[in-house]
Amino acid sequence: MGLMDGKRGVIFGVANDKSIAWGVAQQLHAAGAEIAFTYLNEALEKRVRPLAEGIGATIILPCDVASDDEIAEVFKELERLWGTIDFVVHAVAFANREDLKNPFTQTSREGFALAMDISAYSLVAMTRFAVPLMPAGGSIVTMSYLGSMLAVPGYNVMGVAKAALESSVRYLAAELGERNIRVNAVSAGPIKTLAASGVGNFKEKLHIMEERSPLRRTVNQEEVGKASLYLLSDLSSGVTGEVHYVDGGFNISAA
Repeated sequence: MGLMDGKRGVIFGVANDKSIAWGVAQQLHAAGAEIAFTYLNEALEKRVRPLAEGIGATIILPCDVASDDEIAEVFKELERLWGTIDFVVHAVAFANREDLKNPFTQTSREGFALAMDISAYSLVAMTRFAVPLMPAGGSIVTMSYLGSMLAVPGYNVMGVAKAALESSVRYLAAELGERNIRVNAVSAGPIKTLAASGVGNFKEKLHIMEERSPLRRTVNQEEVGKASLYLLSDLSSGVTGEVHYVDGGFNISAA
């Protein structure tokens, strides 16, 4: 018996086989879960579909998380095909490259709104449409980063968006706890992904983490997947509204 046998859910945010979301998908699949996937556009579909089909997924749907209508269509299709779901993985974030590269004071109003919409509000929208499909309860997990707690050079507006995301986790958890729906975040250290390529001085951040984290190394997609699996499974049935640090988190050594 696998830990997630009989469980069904959807993952938003796989871009390629280096994605944190793909690390989560692999762990869920190995534990017996049935997974649906979404993709943003045709270019990403070419990357996502082979990965999803490689682990037996049959539901692979388009979704721009900036559109409530498209999010609603995903959950409408899941309800048609499955009836109910048990989990949602939100691994989506975006900020304009110039708003990451430029000083934070130079963040454009439009860029600020965009980062907040894609990186934080999309969790709220997904949850709104997921709740009716979780009559017996469920688990929702999102991905954060230490830049929500500390001012990390080069992370800029994304750090503010991640702070909003973590606050949203707490408010959603408080609201949905009585429905037995848990909402948590996983905060991983810097990992080489497509999204990370837009963060300034990323290689330097990897080096600093290797020097200062309690583990004296960076973590990988598999380890984030394992932490997410715990939060998505019944092993964490009493855990909600929390941010789980995978890399030693806030307790970075000064050494």
